[in-house]
Amino acid sequence: MKAVRYAEPEHWQLTDLPDPEPGPREVRIRVRATGVCGTDVHLHHGEFGHVYPLVPGHEVIGVVDRAADGGAEGLTPGELVAVDNMVSCGTCAMCRRARPAFCASLRAMGVFEDGGFAEYLVVPAVNCHPAGDLGPDVAVLAEPTACALHGIDILAPKPGCDALIFGAGPTGLILSQLLSAAGAARVTVAAPTAAKLELAAGWGAETVLASRGAPGHTAQQLRDRAPDGFDVVIDATGVPAVLEQCPPLTAVGGTVLVYGVTPEQAVWPVSPYDVFRRELTIKGSFSQAFSFERALRMLRAGRVRTDGMITHRFGLDGYGDALAAVSGDTSCLKAIIEP
Repeated sequence: MKAVRYAEPEHWQLTDLPDPEPGPREVRIRVRATGVCGTDVHLHHGEFGHVYPLVPGHEVIGVVDRAADGGAEGLTPGELVAVDNMVSCGTCAMCRRARPAFCASLRAMGVFEDGGFAEYLVVPAVNCHPAGDLGPDVAVLAEPTACALHGIDILAPKPGCDALIFGAGPTGLILSQLLSAAGAARVTVAAPTAAKLELAAGWGAETVLASRGAPGHTAQQLRDRAPDGFDVVIDATGVPAVLEQCPPLTAVGGTVLVYGVTPEQAVWPVSPYDVFRRELTIKGSFSQAFSFERALRMLRAGRVRTDGMITHRFGLDGYGDALAAVSGDTSCLKAIIEP
């Protein structure tokens, strides 16, 4: 099979690998599409707990192709499935505390072991979620939706809260819809790209066109909208300079959620006195936990809409162009690889 494979950070090639064969309780899927996200850019540069050699790609959908004897567990050959890329043991201390993303023997396809930027992928059958009714362009956003839903679980917003999200990428747009579904009275999305904000506005959010060159002007616009601060402020950009704006815009007793993936060596200056004096809460959200099936329900119910999110499509041989689009093309909202 053809696959994108890294020998080391920043050095990948399109190569031929043996077709994988499923073992007990596994299925082989023929990859239909795999989303490209900011995490893949971090992996490209050797961050995010990488293991090499590696076939990346963790937002995977595909068609059930082959199963070991008795391994399909209700899956039908030819069926479109969305893949939960996180495989945890279920028995270690973190798993027993309902934190499978911190499993002592975690297998994360596309991060710690081979993933979906390939023609085929072998997956535990229990990690395959039927998604034929959604269609490929919706199903490929199941994993990002599951991660965003876990973020809402961590945040635990109160009904009627006033929420601010920095970032109008796929996760920012999904988070804005999930906050509305969770009962937020108002959701404001701040981002520098007008076309992305149009989608956010169409799905019920208020918007502020952020200035890359004048962050102080953007902050003042947001203060004017919420003079006492926002109850919830989420960074979905992973940009340290944006994170610095979050605590000052948070209301007394409010919560800052660090959702975007920053560079590993980035440092965020936070005033401990400010956290103490205004009783602020700072939370982080990593990956997803017990949220994949609920994410699919939200997509099926239309509570999370994805129409218009996929803007760029590439084959495996266009992987480099896909990385460049995700990391530097402001017209790119969501890129996918279609092997």
